[in-house]
Amino acid sequence: MIIQKTREEIELMRESALIVSKTLGMIASEIRPGVTTLHLDKLAEEFIRDHGAVPSFLGLYGFPNSLCMSPNAQVVHGIPNNKPLESGDVISVDCGAYKNGFHGDHAYSFEIGEVAPETKKLLQVTKESLYVGIRELRIGNRVEDVGNAIQKYTEAHGYGVVRELVGHGVGQKMHEDPEMPNYGKKGRGKLFVEGMVVAIEPMINMGTKNIKQLKDGWTILTADGKPSAHFEHDVAIIDGKPEILSTFAYIYKALGIESNEEDEFRKIPLVL
Repeated sequence: MIIQKTREEIELMRESALIVSKTLGMIASEIRPGVTTLHLDKLAEEFIRDHGAVPSFLGLYGFPNSLCMSPNAQVVHGIPNNKPLESGDVISVDCGAYKNGFHGDHAYSFEIGEVAPETKKLLQVTKESLYVGIRELRIGNRVEDVGNAIQKYTEAHGYGVVRELVGHGVGQKMHEDPEMPNYGKKGRGKLFVEGMVVAIEPMINMGTKNIKQLKDGWTILTADGKPSAHFEHDVAIIDGKPEILSTFAYIYKALGIESNEEDEFRKIPLVL
């Protein structure tokens, strides 16, 4: 059952989402060749707690860390470790924060140093597909309208769309109804309703859509060893239209990137 949120609850969720966004912005200023993902994980936990929240992922279903950090052929759910990042790597950083009874859940794929052009394109197309999907999150549409839009956009570039892992509703629990696949047929799935909040998160592979899991029980890899990309926003339906609660703006500020990609999904301009 889809849990509809009041405007007041959505504002609490926005606060949680923006703590995640600020955490990822902090990570953006620290992530570079030679840094370990375990070091970044410790920084993130401290940052989240300093902002009056707790890390959503730490202990969730037994996960051992505050960030899911998934480099290169790892799709999602990578466990931070002491291996230094190298120039040419790309890495999905997925983060959650819990405050005032609600979760925020948000991810970005970072380039480390000089990245191959074909990998840069994978990241660009995957991020673009996130907004293609968000445009479909509106009253009158259904769950698979979002997935269909993401699938068509990314498969047109020859990429593989992961089937086994999906986005989800988010709120007082990290994972709520509905599941939000990144594939599907138009007009199919649960009908969208006012006040729903979902995490939309394309997980797109350079090659095959197929995946496998490491023996650690968490890390998901592409079956062919080619890179994967992952971007995620928390999005609410307000007045029948999608409004992004999270933002990449803190990341872009840290990296010196100018972007207006979120403007169409935000009623009130974000003040950093």
